[in-house]
Amino acid sequence: MRIVVCLLLLISARVMAVPDFSGEDGYRLWQRYDVIDAALPAATLKVVGHTETHNIIRDEFRRAFANRVGQSRGTLLVQKITPELQARFNLQADVTAQLGDEGFILKRHGNDILITAKTDIGLLYGSYHLLRLVFIQQPLDSLSVLQNPKIQRRLLNHWDDLDRHTERGYAGESIFDWHRLPLDKDQRYYDYARANASIGINGMVPINVNANALMLTPMYLQKVKALADIVRPYGIKMYLSIKFSSPQQLDGLDTSDPLDPQVQKWWKHKAAEIYQLIPDFGGFLVKANSEGQPGPGDYGRTHAEGANMLASALKPHGGVVFWRAFVYANNPAKERSLQAYDEFVPLDGKFMDNVILQVKNGPIDFQPREPFSPLFGATPETPLAMELQITQEYLGFSTHLAYLGTLFEEAMDADTHVKGPGSTVAKVVDGSLYNHKLTGIAGVANTGMQRNWTGHIFAQSNWYAFGRLAWDHTLSAKQIANEWIKQTLTVQPEAVRQVEAIMMPSREYVVEYMTPLGLHHLMDSGHHYGPGPWVDNLGRADWNPVYYHRADKQGIGLDRTASGTDAVSQYAPYWQQKFANPETTPKELLLWFHHLPWDYQLENGETLWNELVSYYYRGVDGVSDMQQRWQQVKPYIDANQFRQVEMALSIQQQEAQWWRDASVLYFQTISERPIPTGLPKPAGSLKEFQSRKFPYAPGQG
Repeated sequence: MRIVVCLLLLISARVMAVPDFSGEDGYRLWQRYDVIDAALPAATLKVVGHTETHNIIRDEFRRAFANRVGQSRGTLLVQKITPELQARFNLQADVTAQLGDEGFILKRHGNDILITAKTDIGLLYGSYHLLRLVFIQQPLDSLSVLQNPKIQRRLLNHWDDLDRHTERGYAGESIFDWHRLPLDKDQRYYDYARANASIGINGMVPINVNANALMLTPMYLQKVKALADIVRPYGIKMYLSIKFSSPQQLDGLDTSDPLDPQVQKWWKHKAAEIYQLIPDFGGFLVKANSEGQPGPGDYGRTHAEGANMLASALKPHGGVVFWRAFVYANNPAKERSLQAYDEFVPLDGKFMDNVILQVKNGPIDFQPREPFSPLFGATPETPLAMELQITQEYLGFSTHLAYLGTLFEEAMDADTHVKGPGSTVAKVVDGSLYNHKLTGIAGVANTGMQRNWTGHIFAQSNWYAFGRLAWDHTLSAKQIANEWIKQTLTVQPEAVRQVEAIMMPSREYVVEYMTPLGLHHLMDSGHHYGPGPWVDNLGRADWNPVYYHRADKQGIGLDRTASGTDAVSQYAPYWQQKFANPETTPKELLLWFHHLPWDYQLENGETLWNELVSYYYRGVDGVSDMQQRWQQVKPYIDANQFRQVEMALSIQQQEAQWWRDASVLYFQTISERPIPTGLPKPAGSLKEFQSRKFPYAPGQG
């Protein structure tokens, strides 16, 4: 009997120890309409129209308010603008005249609420905005909203391959199953389109910028058409990454020279073939003459000549070319941060008017922190699109909580000073600084086949933040975080406050335990997983972390002033003067622009060595704080969501300490200085850290 009782107790203990993965798993993203018991003022829904988009609007309101609408006292009217509507809701002509093709108006009049726009897609965006207001608990009593997007083309770039491998993807394989398309139209495609439309994303590039020419074959274009047909009613256009050498690879032409008449003819025919299948096709995204990709430089031609050849093929159909400015292969002897500027500024004004240059936010490569790219503002006759990375290639993959709304905001709000104070990067991107009509922004997506889409519940917030800032870059990162929390996790006020306190400094913690004070590109080789500041054996100097930190017995940092690589000369005079002097260089970029002695004294009286080490430790302490705050909100978070984040924070804590200890030990061997008083010594040995290998780390190129 005693044995049986003990066995029962043991079984009970085991049952109690099973983690709770029931309930919300993250699949519904920020469209968890049951996260609060919300309802519109009692009203009858009336959607005027019968297009696919109108049906999507009806379905969205039914999802949101099924069984939660009281007895009708008014109407929720969704209808394109008419003179009768203007009169009924007292909409002045000068107000409705402000509406663009994607804009919308929300207006409360008595018990009635109006959603109106010039187009079906405007109605859809207005519907999603009203739902957002309801579920973040904004009062609707005096509702009066008019919005247009500030940037015209708002794209997700997927670095997905045809075999479903995702380069820099950390949430499983690609959501696009090219083998089963075009007949298998998975539910996930529709849910993906819903999520994007709800935050204003209106374009998608489903394949890698390291493109595969097969995508332009008739068989694959039929698959692309199937996707385009799914996303079109949600206001999303299809774009394609193209291989510049496709004429040779697909049809055996002798060359892909953009000035060759046969090559030009080939691309014109290919564009016509695509538009026959997809009449609203957006255009091409091109990575050329970078990291081994073919391009016009192979034939002695310029980027402008290559881009214009493609633009000529697309022009009759209304398509555009997004030509990536991420190039650094042509002159490996030149310091890498200089190369995009040197390549493209001389070409300003030589591109056709349906070409837009796609520029990464910083001059290197999506680092945890970079200064803004000097290209922004340097091409007054050429429109520039900003490219941001939503996936966390250099920010801990999908196990590190790093809210990137703060990074996106920092990048957009950076003041270039090219036309004096207020010449922000955002004004370059939205076209207002130089009166450009063609505008765009792109985010490198973090989606995959994991149930929660992004591999980390909080990584969803980066997808959300990109969409919201692409629509309206004047929104603050904090406001966007608040919206996401309330739609995804909880509306309980104290829990919202605690989660905001987790999110807002989270990216800064990553900067501190990975690359403080302007250090950059310190990740291990290939997979970019974990620290590797010691790496110095790669094929090109500028692939090695030692190239960027330049640590030696005297000090640390890369001198980019006139006495070094002179990268400061690419910025406006205001910044040239600031960046030239370590005392006026922003502290967070100090070692980006300067090689300074280990004992260089900072404003706070600390030596550079002591401050550097303190930052590494501060970042790890920040992760501990996030863990503690997350435990406090447990009663208000769905058990499954809570558990997912709890486990990821445990991984982040271990890896943050790994980054700190490995980096501090390595730099200590060079500086020959002690760990500052009061900080524990790093755990482990440098030799052990250097021996770690990760051949199967996800997302490798």
